[in-house]
Amino acid sequence: MHALIVIDVQNDFCPGGALAVERGDEIVQPINALMAEFDAVVLTQDWHPAGHSSFSSTHAGKAPFDMVEMPYGPQVLWPDHCIQGSPGANFHTELEVDRAELIIRKGFRAAIDSYSAFFENDHTTPTGLEGYLRTRGIDRLTMVGLATDFCVNFSAVDAAKLGFDVTVRQDLCRGIDLDGSLQAALDGMKEAGVTLA
Repeated sequence: MHALIVIDVQNDFCPGGALAVERGDEIVQPINALMAEFDAVVLTQDWHPAGHSSFSSTHAGKAPFDMVEMPYGPQVLWPDHCIQGSPGANFHTELEVDRAELIIRKGFRAAIDSYSAFFENDHTTPTGLEGYLRTRGIDRLTMVGLATDFCVNFSAVDAAKLGFDVTVRQDLCRGIDLDGSLQAALDGMKEAGVTLA
């Protein structure tokens, strides 16, 4: 069984959003067109409480994209984005959300960020996605969405480590590229055994 994992195609990550990924909206229709080819479609949704610890606004004197040390390791500070119930947290209006069988919300714990669809950034707190996929008999995953070098990257590497057969469709992802993070992510995914298509 083969699932399409659509990562964080939300308003705040698209042009005009609080943490816009350049040309992030261009992938929406091609993703919709792909959905029918899969046994299951899963969407992930960044879902932060206001004042989340990963927001630069919660750290005095810090700016977006500064780094801080958290109990679970280094953390990029972000502009406030994808706040629960806000228009920015909604899926892009053209994304065919009705095709999804599961929506995984992540980043809802105030003290820890969550890039991966499988684990919070402590790499131990699970989202429940692995259990869902296993009980459905799904062993192949194709990942698309935003952003290549953060949530797609972390999700793909975790999935490969968990033993799934993972493909990332680079044409249906867009990256942020902070100080070379995009190339580092592509290299890391390859090393983990992810197929870059």
